[in-house]
Amino acid sequence: MEEIIIADTMAQLSIRQSCIDGALFNNVKLSKAIFFDVAMDGVKITNANLSGLEIEGAQLGGAYIHNVGMPPEGHPMYEPGAKMQPLKIEDCKLDGSVITNCSLAGVHITGCNIHGMTINGILVEEMLKSYRSK
Repeated sequence: MEEIIIADTMAQLSIRQSCIDGALFNNVKLSKAIFFDVAMDGVKITNANLSGLEIEGAQLGGAYIHNVGMPPEGHPMYEPGAKMQPLKIEDCKLDGSVITNCSLAGVHITGCNIHGMTINGILVEEMLKSYRSK
């Protein structure tokens, strides 16, 4: 396979009907890039600013999202007091998903099917039922 290197350029790049499996993008600015009708299984995004990212109509089965948030103290991009913009998750099927060791402070869950959902092993439906009976 031939290696193509595009460096130090501001040119607009358009790739169509191509296979670039195993491509490496290192220190690349992709702001406002559009990926349409793509297969990106097995993609790994590390040390990236994805603020404002929108994912629509995607299959995320098996996705592993971890260490997400503002850079920790000691990281070169750390800014004391900086706050992350909140996430908005809408119209998603998250059946069987696991959320572990995450800050859910101020999270609002509305209009969702919570059947079988637990928090620390306690059924949320039962907690709500108990709360409402008081």
